[in-house]
Amino acid sequence: MVKKNRQTVSFITTEDSDDLIVSFALADDEPGEIVTLMLLRTPKYESLLPEDERGVSVSHEAEFDDEEDYLRRISLAGSVIAIESTRRRYELDVARIDRRELKAARRILAKMNFDRRFVLELG
Repeated sequence: MVKKNRQTVSFITTEDSDDLIVSFALADDEPGEIVTLMLLRTPKYESLLPEDERGVSVSHEAEFDDEEDYLRRISLAGSVIAIESTRRRYELDVARIDRRELKAARRILAKMNFDRRFVLELG
């Protein structure tokens, strides 16, 4: 598993429909640019998938890869969110994020974890 440096989150967007999405907009090396780290789960259709393809998929816009990457653990401690997937580890600085955005993300993450497929630690 590759360890990442801490990345600053500019904002968080969430979606709660057929798709459950928590998307982190990360500051890029280029000033004014962002890249996206997205957590996605579609419970409505997941039962059609093989067991090993179920869960929250993790994708980073700047690290496209053909292999699937699934969420294993996410924790929020202070102003840091640590995300561990089957292939990578991310540390996100959410100190500048509005509390409403964090609250919405927590709600979606709890909903994504209906089957306890990943460890959720929201301190």
